[in-house]
Amino acid sequence: MGTEDKAYIVGRNPVLEALKSGRLIESVYIQQDAGQNLTGTLGQIASICRKNQIAVKPAGKRRLDELSAGEHHQGVVAVIQSFPYAEMTDVLQDLKDKDRDKQGDPFIVILESIQDPHNLGAVIRSAEACGVDAVFISSRHAVGLTQAVAKTAAGACEYVPVVKMGNITQTIKKLKDEGFWIASADMDGTPAFQADLKGPLALVIGGEHEGVSRLVRENSDYIVSLPMRGHIDSLNASVAAGILMYEVVRQRYYTK
Repeated sequence: MGTEDKAYIVGRNPVLEALKSGRLIESVYIQQDAGQNLTGTLGQIASICRKNQIAVKPAGKRRLDELSAGEHHQGVVAVIQSFPYAEMTDVLQDLKDKDRDKQGDPFIVILESIQDPHNLGAVIRSAEACGVDAVFISSRHAVGLTQAVAKTAAGACEYVPVVKMGNITQTIKKLKDEGFWIASADMDGTPAFQADLKGPLALVIGGEHEGVSRLVRENSDYIVSLPMRGHIDSLNASVAAGILMYEVVRQRYYTK
């Protein structure tokens, strides 16, 4: 796995999910007054830390504000060595090793030049809910796995492998060689509700400003869109991604 610099997981649910998933955590800072007994989620976090011999460090609000860089920390911040990235070869091998009868056809989401950390976090959260096998993100002109992304993802980063792509068109060609169909989201495509989104699928979502690039369009098997019935002609990238992911789920699991 590749890594970034030392990072922080911020907020009660993200920290709790990181602990449950077995993520290597160096220490956990918890806002706590002298003699205070921790209850609720903070108490659960402290209990898991003690069980796993992870240092729990009492901290004041100012210290937590510094560690969280302005994110709403809810009284807890975990220190980790890095936000890990998965390797594409490992993801593809894991897909081959899975019991497809139980897991369904492989489903990957590719994000081209998503720059807003809240968009990336929201996509990862929706991807986990939809059973997506992995999320691929651009290595250039795009946000990576930051604490803001992890906070928005609300723990989903612990369960969805994230792969950094060096070249998106090469990635698409590799996935096609592995048997994936490539569906890119764009305004002038076939309505997603009329497209066949079953089978091994890689769904491509374009960046907030430019959408999918020309090369990606040319290397896609088909283009899908979301009907716009109002006056606005586009949706936020994470909203569009969420709707399209659930359309894949609907077609795969909830149609006769």
